[in-house]
Amino acid sequence: MNSTPDTPIIPSATVLLVKDIEDDFEIFMVTRHHKIKFAGGALVFPGGKLDPEDSDEALLAACRGQKGPTGVLTDEDLAFRICGIRETFEEAGVLLARDNETADSLSGERGTELAQQYREALHGGEITLAEIVQAEGLTLACDQMIVFARWVTPTYFPKRFDTFFFLARVPRDQIASHDDIESTDSLWTTPTDAIADGDEGRKVVVFATRANLGKLALSKSVDELIENTLKDEIVIVEPVITDNDGDITFRIRDDAGYPLIERTEYGGSVLKVKK
Repeated sequence: MNSTPDTPIIPSATVLLVKDIEDDFEIFMVTRHHKIKFAGGALVFPGGKLDPEDSDEALLAACRGQKGPTGVLTDEDLAFRICGIRETFEEAGVLLARDNETADSLSGERGTELAQQYREALHGGEITLAEIVQAEGLTLACDQMIVFARWVTPTYFPKRFDTFFFLARVPRDQIASHDDIESTDSLWTTPTDAIADGDEGRKVVVFATRANLGKLALSKSVDELIENTLKDEIVIVEPVITDNDGDITFRIRDDAGYPLIERTEYGGSVLKVKK
């Protein structure tokens, strides 16, 4: 099952869509189709690998000058965020963008309208994200995406990703839904409830997702979550894996800010990866 020295590490982006509810916040998650090669059947956050389209010059030009917490976003910063925005629109029907006329972020209602109009065509390659934003007079909200974490898939697996996890606040009235292509179910849930779904066998929750849910659960509102995230130093997390006669133990560095740093999955890893 192990990867080889020449196994490529695929750059990718995952988006944590969060919205406030009374006394807590919720995050949007999808259940991946069981035939997906990486984490098939698991409860995950929307996301996927970088595509050449994510470095489209028209998209980059429109977003250049946007600032993150540490300054102006580079083209590489923008490409990862554009990837996350594209994947989130395809997988969740949520478009993280602003209206050029008003400079306002898209309301939940308008986001739903755009999803109904363009989502399937984007997924099918009939239209590009650049064409959508141009037709609708939008600018992608790359500056609203905050780096929450960065994880690299261990060498134990035959398929490896270098993934940025981005936080993105959405309106309370935001509607999101799975695509019935890459995912078969979806829900808004609190991090604590998602962990409980994994513990009690209602959902498959892989180690990286579980660890990030635990870190999310340290906050009790979106404001607190963003404040805590901006204080954290983002380090690259690559779990070390020990295989003890089929019992797989994941362990991560203890300076990454996670309440969960080690977990053993008895009888084999729940993370299913196909070559």
